Amino acid sequence: MPSRTTRASASPLFVPRKSDRRTARTARTKFASARDQARRAARPEPRQTAPGLAPDLRATYPPTGRPGPSSARGGTLKLPAHRMTTAVAAGAYPFLAEGGLGAQGIYVGSDVHAEAAFTYDPFALYGRLDGFTNPNILLAGVIGMGKSALAKSLAVRAVAFGYRIYVPCDPKGEWTDVARELGGQSITLGPGLPGRLNPLDAPARPAGVSKEDWHAEVRKRRLLLLGSLAKTVLRRELHPMEHTALDVALDQVVAHAETTGTTPLLGDVAHLLGSPELLDAALDETPSRLGHAAEDLAHALRRLVHGDLAGMFDAPSTVQFDPNAPMLSIDLSRLGGAGDDTALVLAMTCASAWMESALADPTGGRRWVIYDEAWRVMRHVALLERMQSQWKLSRGLGIANMMIIHRLSDLLTAGDAGSRGRALAEGLLTDCSTRIIYRQEADQLAASSALLGLTGVETQAISALTKGRGLWKVAGRSFITQHLLHPRERELFDTDFRMAA
Repeated sequence: MPSRTTRASASPLFVPRKSDRRTARTARTKFASARDQARRAARPEPRQTAPGLAPDLRATYPPTGRPGPSSARGGTLKLPAHRMTTAVAAGAYPFLAEGGLGAQGIYVGSDVHAEAAFTYDPFALYGRLDGFTNPNILLAGVIGMGKSALAKSLAVRAVAFGYRIYVPCDPKGEWTDVARELGGQSITLGPGLPGRLNPLDAPARPAGVSKEDWHAEVRKRRLLLLGSLAKTVLRRELHPMEHTALDVALDQVVAHAETTGTTPLLGDVAHLLGSPELLDAALDETPSRLGHAAEDLAHALRRLVHGDLAGMFDAPSTVQFDPNAPMLSIDLSRLGGAGDDTALVLAMTCASAWMESALADPTGGRRWVIYDEAWRVMRHVALLERMQSQWKLSRGLGIANMMIIHRLSDLLTAGDAGSRGRALAEGLLTDCSTRIIYRQEADQLAASSALLGLTGVETQAISALTKGRGLWKVAGRSFITQHLLHPRERELFDTDFRMAA
């Protein structure tokens, strides 16, 4: 039934010209009574209360609000100013999002909670953000969530800031098109291919370093490389006599190369290790003693000369490192396809040594070194040691290292608790001030939470992240960021084309 609106009013229609005081007072009283009656008639009918409702549950004020000056609708309500810390404000207003990392840096996408642009630059954050102690990055996520697209996008956009990109190991050949699109270089290595890299190449001496100091530095790098290769094949630590044999063999090969004006090669070192009489004569040792200790070393290095890696690292380099190129990648997709990662790890060790020797110049500018599919090397302690050395030198050399894995539990495959491999893997994680976590499966949440120290909310978040969306933990600050791609980037970074119908 439609509501009925009643209008009523009261006004004096006639006032005698001459009247006594009593008559006037009576008229005013009647007028006031009529006016009150009109006001009551104009009020809306009160809402009927259900029978049996207690009187104290009935509405105290009409729907229009409390009448009079106490209604607080006149703008006269004044409260004193109150100041509080952001920690207290976060408790009082829990739906607020903190600010991002600033506008200086590489555009990544949008901050989901703040609904603002999200930018990131490890070199710009270093020294400006509390707790940001290094430029290294960990990127983890299950297959198909867009972590490779994020890595490639950061690399491409970093070039616009004057940074150079190096990929020492591209096990799937996905970076080749990216390097060529940027005007860089891609070196493809594999059986039967013409590419050659000599990991014993000596880089150019940086300015300000004496010849003697640089000679000692190059010798140390070569010994570290030979030891890493031997330990990878032998799957154990080297004995003291084996270290001595490597020292002697390398010094003899380098001395001969300097005399003849050639470059020392892995094949020369392997040949000398397999010649007991030459080793014993070089050290003036008891006949066959040092040569006998070097037998395992000789067979270990023989794989790179006559085994499945023959022809790739046992000859002078056929390519030259261009430190001014915007991007350089080494394509190793022809290796490691049979399930045995040893060949891939050996090739990655040699390629990394060849590339890192050129990155040793601290005046070479700011660079990104990206270790794609790093989970494949977690079981090899020798390569983890090389990566740890690169991580420790990142600030001095101006290098931001990025390690890409699938699951956080991949770090646990480096060895048992307390082992050397586990300590190295966890050390790499500790030396990453930036951790980018894409979606993790339910059975990986516990390991991820334990390794990264995630809160309950963060752990729940990474289990439900959609494609392109990741949890960014930067020096203790957390952001949920949606990565945005340009259409040309989407076309260039597409890794799902083989799954299309």
